Amino acid sequence: MRPRPVRRNSQPGRHTVVVRLPGPRMPLRAYVGMLARGARPDAYTFPPLLKAAAELGAVPPSVGDAVHAHVVKFGLELNAHVASSLVLMYAARGDGVTARALLDVQPASGGGTPVVWNALMSGHKRSRQFRLSCCSFLDMMRAGVVATPVTYITVLSACGKGNDVLLGMQLHKRIIESGVLPDLKVENALVDMYAECGQMEAAWDLFEGMQVRNIVSWTSVISGFVRLGQVDRARVLFDRMPERDTVSWTAMIDGYVQAGQFREALEMFREMQLSKVRADEFTMVSIVTACAQLGALETGEWARIYMNRHGIKMDTFVGNALIDMYSKCGSIERALDVFNEVHSRDKFTWTAVILGLAVNGHGEEAIDMFDRMLRAFEAPDEVTFIGVLTACTHAGLVDKGRDFFLSMTGTYRIAPNVMHYGCMIDLLGRAGKLREALETIGKMPMKPSSAIWGTLLAACRVHGNSEIGELAAERLLELDPENSMAYVLLSNLYAKSNRWGDVRWLRQVMMEKGIKKEPGCSLIEMNGTIHEFVAGDRSHPMSEEIYSKLDKVLTDLKNDGYVPDVTEVFVQVTEEEKQKVLYWHSEKLAVAFALLVSESSVTIRIVKNLRMCLDCHNAIKLITKLYVREIVVRDRTRFHHFRHGLCSCKDYW
Repeated sequence: MRPRPVRRNSQPGRHTVVVRLPGPRMPLRAYVGMLARGARPDAYTFPPLLKAAAELGAVPPSVGDAVHAHVVKFGLELNAHVASSLVLMYAARGDGVTARALLDVQPASGGGTPVVWNALMSGHKRSRQFRLSCCSFLDMMRAGVVATPVTYITVLSACGKGNDVLLGMQLHKRIIESGVLPDLKVENALVDMYAECGQMEAAWDLFEGMQVRNIVSWTSVISGFVRLGQVDRARVLFDRMPERDTVSWTAMIDGYVQAGQFREALEMFREMQLSKVRADEFTMVSIVTACAQLGALETGEWARIYMNRHGIKMDTFVGNALIDMYSKCGSIERALDVFNEVHSRDKFTWTAVILGLAVNGHGEEAIDMFDRMLRAFEAPDEVTFIGVLTACTHAGLVDKGRDFFLSMTGTYRIAPNVMHYGCMIDLLGRAGKLREALETIGKMPMKPSSAIWGTLLAACRVHGNSEIGELAAERLLELDPENSMAYVLLSNLYAKSNRWGDVRWLRQVMMEKGIKKEPGCSLIEMNGTIHEFVAGDRSHPMSEEIYSKLDKVLTDLKNDGYVPDVTEVFVQVTEEEKQKVLYWHSEKLAVAFALLVSESSVTIRIVKNLRMCLDCHNAIKLITKLYVREIVVRDRTRFHHFRHGLCSCKDYW
């Protein structure tokens, strides 16, 4: 089977071509027209109809049942090809009992033909019941039915996707003994099985020993290295490929996305365009995901135009990716537009828009969307509740948050995980309920993570609770001794309480242990290019102009009453030097760059790797007032929508 990049929550059977007509409903309409003209169906009529009915979600199950009734009506249920199509349809729908019953009534030696068994295994695989597919193969062997190359290809694919390497190895031995090899498709299936199971040494040995290779062979090995996170090795192989197609390009692009190398993913997509290879919806999901992580709204918009221009349909998966991208770029209005355009919504569609509303500060609207989801009879999952609890956090709805948290187990039978507890600690901490937050941590059924203690420590810093803050810092450093943020937060807590001796002691501890604060980094997209700024860095080709512009901006701010807030500067320097450290923070450099090169009507969008400091927050608020600009900053914890000297966040940490 041809390997494709794995798309999260991907639909089973996506890669099987059903009929060479525009959509599975077309052959069904053609059949109705045929009957209306008085024509009688035969054994060649029903296989394409049943394959169309097997497309999950494309047609209602009742349509497949009706086609089955016509098969019986016209006496074709024992025809091998019609029977195999029936078996495939029911197995693909997840109805393994009916599929197996149909196989058992086949007359060939009392055990069915290879064609029907292959259909059963393929159907199970399409409905993602990989274990059933493998078990059906064993039943086929017990029934004395001779396996064909198609059988081996189908079962090897099920072994790979089900991570059953032991059965895959047994199949490998049987294939060698059967004399099927050399067969390029079977060899490709073997390579892909080992690669999917993470057995890259075996996959590589097979690949190296192949007398003939094609694009599928190369792509299987590349995808295997990508799954193991060995993107550089995958790229070396990719560059050696004698020819490449959409699947191989997409595998490499998706590999960069999975490795968090989003800029490299976009660069590879540009190379793909130069190579005149057309992208498909799988490619575009990876590209849109990269844009979401980078906050690259311009490139994301271009990707959407590309899809429209090349006829790439906005199916549920593409729609979900676009909603996520617009949300993470701070454009929730466009995310809602896409949500309204997606007609076939799944729980991931609803969850994406709920999370998007929540992180962009629209807590009440996110909860309203959750209510709409329930009215649409779509069951929420663990991720949905992260969105709902996040919405309660940003809206300050403590009681509602508690109720939602309790309803997870009480109503929906979903066991809260550490992320849900993290949301609750954040909710209680922001509300100043630090003692209750600490008690909640004590009741957790799992060991609290460093993120849990970090969230509590951040809340203690805001509310000035040194007692619980010191406990949280102690627990955090036990789990993560090199966590610089723990020292920074605790230092800020001490400074807020005027405990300057403890501040100096903490700084000394950091120096002795060689712990350095993680450098701030901000990304901004301008004219389709991602620009990166690091605090105090001068490597940008426009550095001289940027720093000059920043000096002018700071002068304007001071003339309007701006006073630098140095409480979060964690270095032992003079007051003047502390202010200079603040002036050169990465987000200020990014804003100065944007003011230099962008039109006044363009929204400035910045993605920062750390939590934005209070001084930058105050400065950017004032910049939007003085320069009449809209600025959106996505930092590690939330979105900040700045406009007319105001920020969307109700509280700032």
